[in-house]
Amino acid sequence: MNSDINFDKSPDGLIPAVIQDAQTGKVLMLGYMNRSAYDKTVAENVVTFFSRSKQRLWTKGETSTNFLHVQDIRVDCDGDTLLIKANPAGPVCHTGADTCFDEVNQNTAGKGQFLNYLQSIIHDRKVNPSEKSYTTTLFNRGVNKIAQKVGEEAVELVIEAKDSNDDLFKGEAADLLFHFLVLLEQKNIDLDDIIAVLERRHAKQ
Repeated sequence: MNSDINFDKSPDGLIPAVIQDAQTGKVLMLGYMNRSAYDKTVAENVVTFFSRSKQRLWTKGETSTNFLHVQDIRVDCDGDTLLIKANPAGPVCHTGADTCFDEVNQNTAGKGQFLNYLQSIIHDRKVNPSEKSYTTTLFNRGVNKIAQKVGEEAVELVIEAKDSNDDLFKGEAADLLFHFLVLLEQKNIDLDDIIAVLERRHAKQ
């Protein structure tokens, strides 16, 4: 537990927690945490609030599965406000908007940033398996089958590259990229780690 956090400043033991998209910097929502909500958030790496309306701990996404996967937690200088950087596994607002400030599709608008967003969804399917999820079935098959699937998609992409149907080529490229992200997740390797390798190689040129 971070000793710099002062939950006793508020009579009800609640402090505000600003949730920020870890990839885009967009402010997603504002919630409140007590000591128990904070401890649960830290232990599970998924944002949990104290619901003032329900008067209980409430994990964001417990009904929608649109969890907020914690990347970093910071405390302000007064010790009574939290800034939590997280990867959302889907729309954050109950209205279906990406943020609670009526910014539809704003936190996933960047094309490159969408890969990080997709990665967070794939991660959620791994830690919160669903029988209806194709991604979950891939994880259930294990790393060898996932790697085999990546190989199959790569071959299909090569075949389409020799033809002139751009739409089919794009589809196969998307399939390859998706299954590659699943393989990274299975190996517990972040996409940013791969990007860092490319950056180091580029710096040497």
